[in-house]
This record gives sequence, structure tokens and C-alpha cells, in this order.
Amino acid sequence: MGRFVIVIGTQWGDEGKGKLVDLLTERAVAVTRFQGGHNAGHTLVIGGVKTVLSLLPAGILREGVQCFIGNGVVLSLEALFRESEALIAQGVPVFDRLRISPACPLILPSHVSLDRARETARGVNAIGTTRRGIGPAYEDKVARRAVRVADLYQRDRFAAKLGEVLDFHNFVLQRYFSQTPVDFQRTLDEQLQFAERLRPLLTDVTGALARLRARDANVLFEGAQGAMLDVDVGTYPFVTSSNTTAGGAATGTGIGPRMFDGVLGIVKAYTTRVGAGPFPTELFDEYGEHLSRVGHEFGAVTGRRRRCGWFDAVALRRSIVHSSVSSLCMTKLDVLDGLDVIRICVGYRVGGETLSEPPLFVDATAEVEPIYEELPGWKESTVGVTDLQALPKNARAYLQRIERLVGVSLDLISTGPDRTQTIILRHPFDA
Repeated sequence: MGRFVIVIGTQWGDEGKGKLVDLLTERAVAVTRFQGGHNAGHTLVIGGVKTVLSLLPAGILREGVQCFIGNGVVLSLEALFRESEALIAQGVPVFDRLRISPACPLILPSHVSLDRARETARGVNAIGTTRRGIGPAYEDKVARRAVRVADLYQRDRFAAKLGEVLDFHNFVLQRYFSQTPVDFQRTLDEQLQFAERLRPLLTDVTGALARLRARDANVLFEGAQGAMLDVDVGTYPFVTSSNTTAGGAATGTGIGPRMFDGVLGIVKAYTTRVGAGPFPTELFDEYGEHLSRVGHEFGAVTGRRRRCGWFDAVALRRSIVHSSVSSLCMTKLDVLDGLDVIRICVGYRVGGETLSEPPLFVDATAEVEPIYEELPGWKESTVGVTDLQALPKNARAYLQRIERLVGVSLDLISTGPDRTQTIILRHPFDA
């Protein structure tokens, strides 16, 4: 019997979702992106060759796998074709495998200008966006003034809607930020040129998924960013502009929540975060330097250095609640090799009060002091191990302790960047 499985990051992103989606598509017929834009960074390593995706679903490299971009994604046509052409040059038949919802809102050049102007104006108080227009595009969607993919194919209507939204964007750019306005005619011509190339890729994603459900097919739903960056339940306002929790898979594809069979949460063996915002377990010592250096902790899309810290079991428990996580995959276990001690955050002190369950981070400025439990490290290498019993004793003890703390089983463990460097204890497509 086929299963619809959602794959999400359970921390602040960069957990290694791309590798796992690529690995699991060996048994899937389709992969669907349901939120975010080209601000995601999914790194795949296949046979030692690295591929970085930002918009295309991570199943795009698998022969025979259909890839969908759902209505919850904000779409930059320029980014779409740039990324597609790079893969086509490597022999990947992107346009044979990819289909896109006509309901996707477009990211326009003016969204990018607004994003950059806003972050620059905030200075030291900048949120830390990728400056690619994602947030402003979602703002227009919620304000019901978005220009969507379907609008491209009614030229007069498209021109009218584009003119209206550019009038508003340019007013803000010029009057508030003192920036150069975005040219209407140039934007109109560029988007309409993309439209004809895009037309063969359009499909009713909701209908296609419903048919796959009726066929009992295995389908993966791929999130971008991480659950603690969710616009509603993340560390607001230091979040992304969409719902990164598992519920976004329903709204971002148009299928109902009862169609899904499981949620696989991806979690790093430690914790990282890019950009500003609260990070209770952040390290500024030699341990933090080890995690950054050995883990190559730089953003796949932006190149920004990631902040590094110990594993936070408290935040993960809340993330599990937000997304009904049914199983976990831990990545980058090998980065902990060689450490004398390893710490796990098991509680918080907030305003003199000890908490074993996390606050909702409604006040992102609250002082949070982590409470740690210390475990012995290991000196042996775990790189490339594919059998749980071959892991060092202390590494297995670390995994077991995390399972007990969060109450969800670790079914997969990644021990390196390649798709083959994985311990599979239970496959998400097995009931």
C-alpha cells in the first residue's frame, strides 16, 4: 500500500532534507515542494558529485520520478529557468520530470528590490532574509494582490494586475526607501517571455496528487527551511514568510490532511541557525568552532556562516508537536566524532523559572538559559557507517538518549553527505 510522507526540517533549517528526499525517492513515484521559494538550499551528493538545488524538488535527479511545485511556493521564473538550465547542461531532463501549479504567486523584480531595501534599512536589526523577494511575494499573496502564474496567459489582465502591483511597490521604494523604481515595460516583457517556456510545465497539481493517492503510490512532500522558522509558531519575527510545519503540505498542495500517512522530521546531531533570532544553545567556544569547521556550516544558497550549538531536545519536542512528527532522521552524526564530551539541552531557565517544555518564543527577545545534560563523546570515526551496531558505543548511547528525551524513534541516521552513507532502521514507506 502506498504512502504519502511529508519530510520537514525540525530545527531552523539546513538539517539535510535534500539528501534524505533524494535517498527516499528510490521508492517514490513523485516529490512535491509545498512552500518557500528559491531561498531554500538543498545539497545532494551522489557518487561524490555535489548538486545544490534552491527551487527544484530534490527528486529531480531520479529517473522516473515526477516532480511537482505546489501552489504554496512563490515562484521566480528567472530562478526556475536558471536552475533548470544548469541541470539540463549536466544531462538531467528537468522539463520532462517537472510540473508546476498555475496557482503559484510570482516573485517579481520589485519584490527583490523591496526585500533588499527593507533589510538594508533595518541595519543591525535586520531579520536575515536571503534578499530574494520571498517575504514581499508572500505579503502580496496574503493581501490578495499577487500576480500568479495563471495570470500570464491573459495578457491584458496580466498587464493590468502587474501595473497595479508595481504602482504600489514603486511608491514604497521611492517614497519610503528612496530607491530606484522598477520599470513596468521591462518587467512585463521579461515575464511574458518566460510564460511560453513555462506553459508545457503547468498542471493541476492537486488533481495529479489525488490520482496518485487513488493509485496507492508512494509520494514525498518536501518542505523548505525548518519548522522553527514557521511564520505562525516559529521564533517570530525571526522566521520565514510561510508555514514550514507539516500542515503546510496540505495548504501548499491543495490536498486534505487525511491524505497523509506520516511525517519524517530531519534533525541535525547538533543545532545550527542562519541569520538573526534566538538560539538558546549557541556556542562561542572551541566546540562551536569544531561544529562549524567539521560540519562545513555555510549556507548552500547564500554562503553565510551558520551559527552552531548543542542539540536542543526542548525545541525539538515542541517541533514534533507542531508537525505530528512520526519518525526522525538524524544527520551529520559524524561531525561529533572526536569530541571528549557532548551536551544535550534538556530544559530552559527563563526569568528564573525552569521549563522542561519550550515557550512558544512569542517574545523572541526573552533571555533563555539552556540546562544541559553531559554525555561522553567518542574518538572512533562514524563516517560512512551503514550498520547501527558498527557505531561506537557512546554514539549509540547518544542516539538512544535523544530518542528517550523526545519520544519519537530515530529511524534513519546519516553518517555522511552521500546518499549511500545512511543507516536505515525503518523506511518511511514501510507502514
